Amino acid sequence: MKLRNTWEEYALQLATVASNRSIDPYKKVGACGLDFENRVLGVAYNGLAPGKDVEPSFWLDRDERRKYMMHAEVNLLSDFKRGNCKILACTLLPCSACATMIAAYGIKKVVYSEVYARDTNALDIFNFYNITCVKI
Repeated sequence: MKLRNTWEEYALQLATVASNRSIDPYKKVGACGLDFENRVLGVAYNGLAPGKDVEPSFWLDRDERRKYMMHAEVNLLSDFKRGNCKILACTLLPCSACATMIAAYGIKKVVYSEVYARDTNALDIFNFYNITCVKI
């Protein structure tokens, strides 16, 4: 009988809750970072820069609005310094750009729950940088 979730599962659940804050009607993504004592460093979600308001029509063209979106991982990484995060949990496998940023922050473990078929190069990047990556 399992008494409680692992730290990875816990972080992923927090990331899932954070994803609910996203206003992206196509893909809501959340992220959570834990430090080396399993304390929450932060939670984040994908969206526009704070304070940026757009007309509802902005969301109609998915490809056009995509270039303005800030990924949940980028928003999360802005919450702490390099070397402070042990585990990064994300509801979606990070894209290749986010994967290189995760490597730059010295994070050694990434957990995620879903693969976005658009960009799976993160797996190769994590392997290259010796970052453990686990789908939960």
